[in-house]
Amino acid sequence: MTSTTIGFIGLGNMGGGMAANLVKAGHDVRAFDLATAALDAAVAAGCRAVASATEAADADVVVTMLPAGKHVRQVYTDALVANARPGTLLIDCSTIDVASARAVAVLAQTAGLVAVDAPVSGGIAAANGGTLTFMVGGPADGFARAEPFLSAMGKTVIHAGAAGAGQAAKICNNMLLGATMIATCEAFALAEKLGLDLQTFYDISSKASGQNWSMTSYCPVPGPVPTSPANRDFEGGFQAALMLKDLKLAVEAAQGVDAAVPMGANAAALYQAFVGLGSGAKDFSAIIKLLDGRLAN
Repeated sequence: MTSTTIGFIGLGNMGGGMAANLVKAGHDVRAFDLATAALDAAVAAGCRAVASATEAADADVVVTMLPAGKHVRQVYTDALVANARPGTLLIDCSTIDVASARAVAVLAQTAGLVAVDAPVSGGIAAANGGTLTFMVGGPADGFARAEPFLSAMGKTVIHAGAAGAGQAAKICNNMLLGATMIATCEAFALAEKLGLDLQTFYDISSKASGQNWSMTSYCPVPGPVPTSPANRDFEGGFQAALMLKDLKLAVEAAQGVDAAVPMGANAAALYQAFVGLGSGAKDFSAIIKLLDGRLAN
């Protein structure tokens, strides 16, 4: 791939690694973030710092990785739509509500820009390692243009459908992830109370019908999976507050289309209680501490 000028807005735990991988792929990345430390880290990784989102908009491609729909709407309205060059490709990798994704796509199209929503799955390690999964919503030509840049940041890039489809796929996926983590934590807590050795239980369940990604990648107890946050007092990984955000998005979306999601709703309620006890910065697998009685509920 030839070098492309890329504006990158939002350099948090995920965005910083993603921007660095675009630099590794040979691109000229103009980075912006409100946090000085995040911007400094991006510069150390080879990005060029710019002073504002408006300045980052002066590029062939602009990637956004922001906390919520309101932030994406604001950046598109205040910086990108008015300042991006005609035909600029806008790739939003944030996880936001479907309505916001569709709204900014319309704004972009009206301004002569091409926009896709491309939320990610895989966590911080995958962002740093360039092994993310991207779920992409938008027109076929937009997907074709975005795919090479997404491939520089991930190992799997899938076109989910029209504008907003990437966000729909992401919130459905993370609703499933949140519910399976809770079930996994319940199983390990029960196994311990029944006197099972947890390594032995892992060796059995990870090869049996109860096997799931939460168990084999983010095992909620120390030992069986050395890279899981449980071995680091649940620091790093995917913050519980972000899981709660995604579950709320899924429940709200379900209400909008009259879909029954009792497991998703219960998962959201449990994560709400967990975050309310001050554990929002811990990895989402730390909810085992609520389920096994280590935290008051």
